[in-house]
Amino acid sequence: MLKNLFATHPIQASPHVDAGEIPHDSLQGEASLKRVLTARHLVMLGIGAVIGAGIFVITGQAAAEHAGPALIISFIVAGIACAFAGLCYAEFAAMIPVSGSAYAYSYATLGEIVAWFIGWNLVLEYLFAVATVAAGWSGYFNECLSILSHWTGLSLSLPESLASAPLAFMDGSQIEHLKAGQQVIAKFSEHFYLVSTNTIINLPAILIVTALTMLCYRGITQSTFVNSVIVAIKVIVILLFLVFAFRFIDPSNWHPFIPPEEGPGRFGTSGIFRAAVLVFFSYVGFDAVSTAAGEAKNPQRDMPIGILGSLLICTILYIAMALTLTGIAPYRMLGTPEPVATALSIHPELNWLKAIVSFGALAGLSSVILVMLLGTSRIFFSMAKDGLLGKGISRVHAKHRTPHVATIIAGVSALVLAGLFPVSILGELVSMGTLLAFTTVCIGVLILRYTRPELPRTFRVPGIWVVSILGSVICLYLFWQSFRANWPLMVGWTTFGMLIYFFYGYSHSKLRKQNS
Repeated sequence: MLKNLFATHPIQASPHVDAGEIPHDSLQGEASLKRVLTARHLVMLGIGAVIGAGIFVITGQAAAEHAGPALIISFIVAGIACAFAGLCYAEFAAMIPVSGSAYAYSYATLGEIVAWFIGWNLVLEYLFAVATVAAGWSGYFNECLSILSHWTGLSLSLPESLASAPLAFMDGSQIEHLKAGQQVIAKFSEHFYLVSTNTIINLPAILIVTALTMLCYRGITQSTFVNSVIVAIKVIVILLFLVFAFRFIDPSNWHPFIPPEEGPGRFGTSGIFRAAVLVFFSYVGFDAVSTAAGEAKNPQRDMPIGILGSLLICTILYIAMALTLTGIAPYRMLGTPEPVATALSIHPELNWLKAIVSFGALAGLSSVILVMLLGTSRIFFSMAKDGLLGKGISRVHAKHRTPHVATIIAGVSALVLAGLFPVSILGELVSMGTLLAFTTVCIGVLILRYTRPELPRTFRVPGIWVVSILGSVICLYLFWQSFRANWPLMVGWTTFGMLIYFFYGYSHSKLRKQNS
């Protein structure tokens, strides 16, 4: 059994592929994914996924609760880790141009059980990212309704009971200060409780996930077109914010740059690294680019451009945004679902910009949800093609040539999470899943250099030993910072996934059947 658990997926040198080409392992007459994406599409997908929650949602929470103005250092730490992982992703994506991302790379290097573990964590990463961003989208949606109410004189805003999560996670100290109507639903440990919030459901989050799931079902061409339009809008909005908010920066808001530590992970040096885990979530989009490798026209050339190009552009924008945001408002004010709008609200001269930013954030977060839904469905699709999930999940729509069953499953799962759970805990879980995936990619690319040196590599990681080892060490360190606080949920998710694998995936694995 041990041999089967660590069996690796055979890989061959991948020839150049052209748009519309049927993959070599497709059955005759079977619909396949459509190869239509260029390097520009891939860069836009990366920016579409990366620029969103990190700027419009997570940045404020990370500054208010963990790092203060030193959030800039947190972004740099997370960016360095992503740069190492991005180089490794680029080599893998050019060498193995399939839709499985880190799951497929782990299958080829570390074995089936590791691939399942990473694939399950990719589901955690993308699926919970959709839910996290949808929760943030809901906050900006209500902000936009408030702006429209002010303009029209009508009362358009949704009541809190219909626009916020009915569940929340709290530590032991917070339990003593429950509000009227709140109740403890479950206790995971002395410091970890699930409580009700006395609201009904996050309706806007459910609606946006439903709408974008329908778009993903319709086709990759339509999805990437909509994404490109949204990306153009939100980059313009970000640049407007940076230009016009610059003159309102008050340097006193940056002092102290590193606030004194108030507890583990709350300000001080430990807070910087805890915030780095949170803002790591901001970068998850660049690896979602690799899930589109099966739909790229020329993946050998275009995948490295898409991955590294989007990562570079987004890192520059993030640092500039964090610097400006903490400069125009005291960092403790930013712990809201819409921190950019909150920061602008204290400057009456920028009220006109507040409206633009709010609507731009709404569009920007939509593109993140869209790309993450695409990523989730492609991971489900790849795992099902290998027999580790139900065969029906690997079906491709004959007309739209999308993994429509996987898309529906991803959408329904995401809207349930988005409607019930708060943004903070979902964001940390996403970061943990991302960090584990990045670690295996960093290790896997080094292993494959020595086990399969003959494979052609159109992109090679420079200084492979330094990049691979440092990338994996940094990612594991950041993972541990968050795991210490959220280990019950992470262990629960992993246990649930392993039960699925041993009760279904192991016995239905196509690779195991071929080797037996």
